[in-house]
Amino acid sequence: MKVLFIGGTGNISTASSHLAIEKGIDLYHLNRGTNKAGLPGVNTIFGDINKPEELSELQNHSWDVVVNWIAFTPEDIERDIALFQGKTKQYIFISSASCYQTPLQYPVITESTPLCNNLWDYSQEKIRSEDRLMKAYRETGFPITIVRPSLTYDTVIPIAIGGFREWTTAKRIINGEEIIVHGDGTSLWTVTHADDFAKGFVGLLGLTTAIGHAFHITSDEILSWNMIYKIFADALGYEARVVHIASDFICKIEPSFTGTLLADKGESVIFDNSKIKTFVPDFKATIPFSEGIRRTLKWFNENPERKVVNEDKNQKIERILKAYKSL
Repeated sequence: MKVLFIGGTGNISTASSHLAIEKGIDLYHLNRGTNKAGLPGVNTIFGDINKPEELSELQNHSWDVVVNWIAFTPEDIERDIALFQGKTKQYIFISSASCYQTPLQYPVITESTPLCNNLWDYSQEKIRSEDRLMKAYRETGFPITIVRPSLTYDTVIPIAIGGFREWTTAKRIINGEEIIVHGDGTSLWTVTHADDFAKGFVGLLGLTTAIGHAFHITSDEILSWNMIYKIFADALGYEARVVHIASDFICKIEPSFTGTLLADKGESVIFDNSKIKTFVPDFKATIPFSEGIRRTLKWFNENPERKVVNEDKNQKIERILKAYKSL
C-alpha cells in the first residue's frame, strides 16, 4: 500500500509514521526540507504543499491513501481536492474533537454528536473543512475519511495552561510556585498517547469501509483535571501548589485562554470509541497517562533546549492569580 503523509513528523503523526513503516506500508512524506533527518524507512518528496511550483514530483504519483496532517481551512481542502481528485483511493483529513457541540447537551460523545463550536475560530475552520469534504464526497465521490483527535500527546505536555510545547507550568511546579487548574478540577477529560492513537489510525489506512465516515480515536481512560495535574506533578517528582479558578474568570482576565478553556477543556467530555473499535477491531489504548507522561518528560529531559518557558504565559498566570486573590 502506497501512502502519502503531508506532515508526518509532528507530535501525533510521528508515531503513526513509525507504525505504518513497521506494518510494511510504502510510506512517503511530503517534506519542505526543514527536517533534514527524516524518519528511517520513509521516502521523502521535497516540496511545499502551498507552493504549486514545487510539486512537480508529487504530480507524478498516484496513491492508495493521502493523509493531510496540516490542513486547517476550507482553502486547504480546496487545494487538496484539486491536487488529489482521481489520484488517491482515500483521502484522510485530520480534524479535531474540539469541533463537537460546545457546550455539550449530552456528556457522552459519539461521531454523531453535532459539530458546533462558535467559541473558537480553529474549530470553526475545521468544521467548515469537514463540510467541504463531505460535499465533495457526496457530489463527486472524493474518497474521504475524517479523523478527530483529542488532546493527543507524545512530545507535548497535555495540560490546559502553561503546557503543550512549553515547560512553563512544569517549571512553576518544580520551583514551588502556584499553578492554575481551571474550575474545581473535577471535570472529566481524556488524554491519549500518540502511540495508542496510531494503532487506530493506521488501521484506517486503505480501509474501504471507512470511506465517507468520521472517527475519533482516544484512550478509554477517564481522568479528572485534578488527577491529570497530580499525575503530572508526581512524574516531575514534586507536589503541585494548585489554585482552582473558574474558567469564566480566567478568560475574563486573559481572553487568550478562551479557545483552550471555554471552547474546549472547560467541561467534562467522555468519548465513546465503539465506532473505531468496530472498524479496527485490533484497536485498544493501553498506555495510561501515568506511564505516557513519563515518556514525554524523558523526551524533554533528553534535550534541555526543549524546556521552553514562555515568560509572557508566566506573566498571564501571575496576573490571573493576583486578580483572583484580590476578590
